[in-house]
Amino acid sequence: MPKFSIASAERRLRYLFDVKTGSTPASGIKEYWDGHINWVTPEDLGKLSGHYVRETRRRITQEGYESCGVTLAKEKSIVLSKRAPIGQVAILAEASTCNQGCFLLSPFQGVNERFYYYALIHLRSILEAMGRGSTFMELSADDLRSVSIPFPDEKEQQSIADYLDRETARIDSLIAEKERMLALLEEKRSALISRLVTRGLNPDTALKPSGQEWLGDIPAHWDIDRAKNLFAVRDERSEDGSEELLTVSHITGLTSRAEKDVYMFEADDKSGYKRCLPGDLVINTLWAWMGAMGISPLAGIVSPDYHVYTAKGELLPEYMELLCRSRPFVAEVNRWSKGVWSSRLRLYPENFFEMRLPVPPHREQAAIVEAIKSDQNKAAALRTSLEQSIKLAKERRAALITAAVTGQISLKEMGA
Repeated sequence: MPKFSIASAERRLRYLFDVKTGSTPASGIKEYWDGHINWVTPEDLGKLSGHYVRETRRRITQEGYESCGVTLAKEKSIVLSKRAPIGQVAILAEASTCNQGCFLLSPFQGVNERFYYYALIHLRSILEAMGRGSTFMELSADDLRSVSIPFPDEKEQQSIADYLDRETARIDSLIAEKERMLALLEEKRSALISRLVTRGLNPDTALKPSGQEWLGDIPAHWDIDRAKNLFAVRDERSEDGSEELLTVSHITGLTSRAEKDVYMFEADDKSGYKRCLPGDLVINTLWAWMGAMGISPLAGIVSPDYHVYTAKGELLPEYMELLCRSRPFVAEVNRWSKGVWSSRLRLYPENFFEMRLPVPPHREQAAIVEAIKSDQNKAAALRTSLEQSIKLAKERRAALITAAVTGQISLKEMGA
């Protein structure tokens, strides 16, 4: 069978789906929540690993559903995020509703939901380009309805969807295996850092109780000291905010904000921001419990909500950076952070200064840093190879979907 002609097989999306937006029941009325109706959000879509939404983080009750005039879409309808980000797509495994960040697309007669799941993946870059807004980009219902989308006959839709289900499953299995290997590399790295920064390089060295539950036994020749004796607060402010803006996260530590290419929520006037120098410890007060802290690699400025500490010399900056990346240390930071809710904990200087930290001899700190760096250099080639393999597999997956839904692969080639 020949490839279908896209020029003669396109329709506006409005002729294929009934498009509705979502809504949110009043958050303060408990009778509206924790019910049996799935309530899909962009967050739910972002966490999916397959085609179908089977369960959402939050569910609403019948009373909640009736309170806000939201649509209940049938099983096999499509849900599409319209913001934060635009274009995430899934199929409903059961009748569900959604919030204002999504559209519900209920298919008309002759529309195969699995084919259009793939067709909308193909169109994602177009949908993203149609987004409008100043604070954040959002896709309008009218723009979505106006999009032209492939429309082969129903039998062809079924065949193409079956083909893509088979082929993307093979690619997804390959990607999952590569990602599992990457995760094992990261686990090995994390375990090595946690072990060396708290136990040192010599597994046969004599140990002594540290007196700290998070540390356990440490080498007998190491010291333990309060953070107050190891660091001092640096509270120097920028006069005009012209210095390089830095940001801190639990994944990358302290980096230049420009490198992340993220400008949302960035203040126009940065005068009064806190200055930091190379080697300073910077802690994101609100997210320290997650590990959002690190040593500054360069001079710059950070949010006035952060806290900046200058080292007194006992701990090498490179060793302290590794300590910040270790799980036992992050868990101890969590313990010292204060707040009413676990997601709103804050680490203030008076609490940080009460923490007890290991202090190996300088020569040993440097050796620990070199040992971890050497290990990571050996793993770098494998990590790069795996990341490149995953990137190519994802590109092949996207290209395959585009080729199939736009008629570039004949049904004969698909084995239909």
